[in-house]
Amino acid sequence: MAEGQMVYHFAFGQSPFPVMQCLADGLRENVHQNAYLSVAGLPELRSAICDFHHNYDDLDFTADQVLVAPGSKELIFLMIYLFNGDIYCLSPTWTTYHPQTKLANNSAYIISTRAEDQWRLMPEDLDRTLTETGERTNKMLILTNPDNPTGIVYSADHLQKLSAVLKKHKAVVLSDEIYARLNFNGDHASIAKYYPEGTILCSGLSKWASAGGWRLGYAMFPESLRYLQAAVCSAASHTYSCASAPIQYAAAKALIMREECDEYINHTRRIMGAVADYCYRELIAVGVRVVKSQGGYYIFPDFEVIRGGLAKKGIVTGNQFTGVLFEEASVALMSGGPAFLRPENEYTTRLCFVNFDGAAALEASIKMGLHSPITDNFLAEYCAPVLNGIEVYPTAILYTGRVEKGKRFFYQ
Repeated sequence: MAEGQMVYHFAFGQSPFPVMQCLADGLRENVHQNAYLSVAGLPELRSAICDFHHNYDDLDFTADQVLVAPGSKELIFLMIYLFNGDIYCLSPTWTTYHPQTKLANNSAYIISTRAEDQWRLMPEDLDRTLTETGERTNKMLILTNPDNPTGIVYSADHLQKLSAVLKKHKAVVLSDEIYARLNFNGDHASIAKYYPEGTILCSGLSKWASAGGWRLGYAMFPESLRYLQAAVCSAASHTYSCASAPIQYAAAKALIMREECDEYINHTRRIMGAVADYCYRELIAVGVRVVKSQGGYYIFPDFEVIRGGLAKKGIVTGNQFTGVLFEEASVALMSGGPAFLRPENEYTTRLCFVNFDGAAALEASIKMGLHSPITDNFLAEYCAPVLNGIEVYPTAILYTGRVEKGKRFFYQ
């Protein structure tokens, strides 16, 4: 990049859109707020968070069940660290959960999911794993919905079946719902609705509100886990003290501005959905195995179909494969293993489709109105870096000994 070479960047999951205007306005209005706040968070912010999730998820929490932090990642670590029991992570899953468990010197069990199940955790697999690992310790499952790195979402019916298993084993679920407002169909279902007594809901402003650098996250605890909430709050007082005061005040104002939030969410969500659909169509057109993304920033293609050609070139791991993609085609993305807990010899990759001018795309979407669909022509004009990068993808197949025919590549 420093030499001026085009790099197709699909590696980093950061919102392409500008921060909501009401958030930005709130920050300007509260830049003078320089006092330490309550460790648990600004009371009016915690109330606004409860109202927000009541409006969007039909969940009923009270302000004293909410703990605010400088990003949900800090809270997740503290919960893992303080939880007296075993942690259960999925494969694939976000890169941080397993390392945090190791940092906390805690035991982690990995439950593999499968592409044929749309990368969703199946109730029978959860039941079997919880049974096999014994009943003598407490158990916490970490579930991401919508998922990172696969982009899949969980339906209400599926969550009810998982809830039945979790209740049977008296297991806690830490539900990371940071991408909830980016469910492309707008029908996010939270497991907290079906297993309220055992669910800790984590979220924040990083993804849907495009405020990753602001570092504002929160966790919502059930009454039955007040002891864990108190322990996390105590640990927070000795680590980060409180989240940034100006940002808390700004968020408290923005989260109750329903009309502004609705407009922002509806437009950003539909743009991301259209980009995701384009990536899916282009990938399956060249024979790549991939599950369609339904929310968030990611899709999880599997290049198993070219294993033979890759092996002939000595490329036998996912990291080697992504290295070749970068060196030969200037396509940057992350291998499914080991970072996302997939086998190292698997050719799965996480593709982030966020590398475009989100400000221009958002402005254009608002101007045309929600009644007008996002077309491929819209994507070509406002999301060109993603489209161009996806078009380069088949070039990688050239380096495996495949045959080029026009703009598509066919397997021998």
